Amino acid sequence: MPASITDTDTDTDTDTEDTTGTVRIDRSWWSWNGAQGGYVAALALTAMRDDLAVRTGERLPVRTLGAHFLAPVDERPLRLAATPLREGRRTSVSSVTALQDGAAALTGTAVFGRSEPGPAHTGTPAPDVPAPGACPPLTLPRSLAAFAAHLEIRPAGDARPLAGGERAELFAWMRFADGRPLDPQALVVLADALPPALFAVWTEPRPVPTAELTVHFTDVLDAAPAQGWVLVRSRTEHAGGGWAVEDSAVWTEDGLLLALARQARAVREFRPGRQG
Repeated sequence: MPASITDTDTDTDTDTEDTTGTVRIDRSWWSWNGAQGGYVAALALTAMRDDLAVRTGERLPVRTLGAHFLAPVDERPLRLAATPLREGRRTSVSSVTALQDGAAALTGTAVFGRSEPGPAHTGTPAPDVPAPGACPPLTLPRSLAAFAAHLEIRPAGDARPLAGGERAELFAWMRFADGRPLDPQALVVLADALPPALFAVWTEPRPVPTAELTVHFTDVLDAAPAQGWVLVRSRTEHAGGGWAVEDSAVWTEDGLLLALARQARAVREFRPGRQG
């Protein structure tokens, strides 16, 4: 079983002096015309986490990840350069730039912070849906979502992609086919794994690439990664002017909130023969 989402799915070459790494992403992680955005963002998070660990000698829990996608990432070498912005007693902040052939493909930041005693509150309870075993599997088209071969997906409601429904919202149980642990990097992939929520109200596909993705992680992950199935909900909060705002939430099978995500998507016209 892989130790992490990014440990065995790429070819990696790391410069231990400046913790800059170069990776090549396998085409099995493609979505439309390039690598899945969540997977690229997970690589960026790994680069920042490892850079901070080298500098501080410890691995702090990640609290937030923000990524801006500047260009599709393909199979060419992807250079990830992490930079510390702040190293504090309780909180540290890092940035990262991912480049292909010298051109920036992604920029990102992450906040890492120690766990401290404090009040607890859950304002986003898990919805009441059938258990994973009661939900049928869903296979996404490999021509549009090759990365889905790494996942098991079971819709947890009546909504289906391209079914012409009334609500731009999708629910699904997900887990990795190889049983890998659900650390923050894995959750970034899963938060971006469902088709765009607008697909629930459409009947024909069109590209809806992510321009920006932010993921907030809860303290449930502080002790250890989650395991097994998680419930992912994705819904479009607003769409117009060629853009959409989409929110996601990820819960354990026991109903514990693991992460909240929001992304800005560009809504494009579909052109036959073009996938992005």
